[in-house]
Amino acid sequence: MTHLIVTQADGVATLTMNRPEARNALSNELKAAFADIVPRLAGDDGVRAIVLTGAGGAFCAGGDLRGMLAVRDSMSVADWRARMQEVQPWMRQLVELDKPLIAAVDGVAYGAGFSLALMADFVLASPQARFCMSFMKVGLVPDFAAMHTLPRVVGVQRAKELMLSARELGTDEAMRLGIVMEQVPAAQLLARAQALGASFSGASPLATSLIKRELGMALATDLRSTLSNEADHQALCFLSGYHRDAVDRFVGKQPAMFSWPALTG
Repeated sequence: MTHLIVTQADGVATLTMNRPEARNALSNELKAAFADIVPRLAGDDGVRAIVLTGAGGAFCAGGDLRGMLAVRDSMSVADWRARMQEVQPWMRQLVELDKPLIAAVDGVAYGAGFSLALMADFVLASPQARFCMSFMKVGLVPDFAAMHTLPRVVGVQRAKELMLSARELGTDEAMRLGIVMEQVPAAQLLARAQALGASFSGASPLATSLIKRELGMALATDLRSTLSNEADHQALCFLSGYHRDAVDRFVGKQPAMFSWPALTG
């Protein structure tokens, strides 16, 4: 069975974690599939957005504890560190993508599954979604970049509470905390995520990339540097063919090339 199903349509690559019998827990095969596909999609100009989801009514239950138990006693601290470092290149690429990453979360997003969702620019969730930084329940620290992403979304104090309590969040609370952007019925969830991704086929790839890059540094950049970067990036965008075409369409009262799709239903 293919642990990661990859499909492409309308400029959107959809990655479906496909271990429904294990609620899409991150097996070695699944992580290897991510390591193979993420660099290829990141470098593919024909892919304008990526959707990440899970099969079988679950997003991702986190790490494969059974797989880890099978090798735990035969590995040293150095071995575990090396194992963790193996997955970091593709994780960094997901966090630093120059194109939108959209998570469509149904069912559980536990542990590293929650961390994966947090890598996304936009998290859409069904009413059945459940989020949990479950690491403390098994005496581990959050990984898959959660120490970086979660406090940037909810603030440091709330991140401490969610990580140290290991309590579960429903979709409503996740929306109040800013983790989830939209709640969508499960039957419409993937289609909504793909429609959102497809809308970026009409967006400026340059402006999209620069906005994401600058916001990724927002909490670590001083005002002077931000203003300098704004000037550099805006100059590039002003001189782009996309900007010229978009202005011509505006002046000519033609429909815009990029339009955020309305949420229906």
